[in-house]
Amino acid sequence: MTQIDCIFANATLADGSVAHVAVADGLISAVVGTTDAVPQEAQIIDLAGKMLVPGFVEGHIHLDTSFYGDDWKPHLPCTDGFDVRERVAFQMHNIANAAPMLDRARSQLNLCIGHGSTAMRSHVMIDANVGLSHLEAIMAVREEYRHIIDIQLVAFPQSGILASPGTAELMDQAAVMGCEVVGGLDPATFDRDLEGHLDVVFGIAERRGVDVDIHMHDGGSLGVFELEQIAARTVALGMGGHVAVSHAYGLGDVAPDQQRRVAARLAEAGVAIMTNAPGAHNFPPVTILRQAGVTVFSGSDNIRDSWWPYGDGDMLRRANLIGYRSGFYEDWELASAFDLVTMAGAKALRLDGYGVTPGAKADFVTFEAQHTPEAVVAVPSERSVYKAGRLVARGGKLMGVA
Repeated sequence: MTQIDCIFANATLADGSVAHVAVADGLISAVVGTTDAVPQEAQIIDLAGKMLVPGFVEGHIHLDTSFYGDDWKPHLPCTDGFDVRERVAFQMHNIANAAPMLDRARSQLNLCIGHGSTAMRSHVMIDANVGLSHLEAIMAVREEYRHIIDIQLVAFPQSGILASPGTAELMDQAAVMGCEVVGGLDPATFDRDLEGHLDVVFGIAERRGVDVDIHMHDGGSLGVFELEQIAARTVALGMGGHVAVSHAYGLGDVAPDQQRRVAARLAEAGVAIMTNAPGAHNFPPVTILRQAGVTVFSGSDNIRDSWWPYGDGDMLRRANLIGYRSGFYEDWELASAFDLVTMAGAKALRLDGYGVTPGAKADFVTFEAQHTPEAVVAVPSERSVYKAGRLVARGGKLMGVA
């Protein structure tokens, strides 16, 4: 990849200050005041006050199961409310009649990168039926896009672990193949064996040195109990900072005093929470969790798939949605929504070299806004996306993959 030496001049940073950002060999080499001298031989890109912020972190997505870019797939309602098993069955039927996975994954990546995501965590289905075929396909796409987005992969047991014999062994093999994270799915209701499910997930994580990210749709007190058990496992294994729970709907179902009690346990254990503020569910209380010290991050989750027809891959719009559903009005609240899709996401994914600081990767997005609260509210659409200091997308369109 071509190395670029340039100065992004007159950039408004996330804290509201205006600075020149120098880039050399794909890294930020300096962040200096606008009155400081800059090298005359460097290429100057004058941002004229546009914001320059770290690339967005897409913390939870499913590259293998989206139908974005494919023919429209009408949503099928569950027989009775929301049923994870029935949704999985719908998904398997739709995938069997979908466009090639590589094409669908590329379409989804182009969408996300075009909106400003430079790092991503994708869950990839692994079970006895599909084996490792989804993982092999998505790993090939990851390699293809390696110069323009960093992708972590999660070995995700979409059909359960104990309920799908052979899946535990496949997940272990996936970790050996290159999955940085091992997943889980509603241990108490899907596998009906909370401890047995967690034994497998944390056993692989400990043995293979990978992180954990567990889907948790279970609501109410059951969901809260599962969170407490995950926190206890995390502490026992010294895995603080390496474990996340996605969705955690149960936290949105209980009273504030119980939310604060569980939040304190999660913070002490070092368990992060991912929320996408889904419209049909209660979701975790972002402010209560953050005030307790929990890392809360976000992701698109499903984009036009068998779970719902929505999703646009825009993490800035996701911050807007989280703020809207959380009742965020004050600047500090809007700034916290922005943090969910940038710095907090980077912390949850343990990304190296993230941020706008000397030594960090020159991965950033520029757009018109006075500050991050306005960006969350306005969701400016005209953005330029840079990876290693190189322009990779503008106005939602990629400049090329190679």
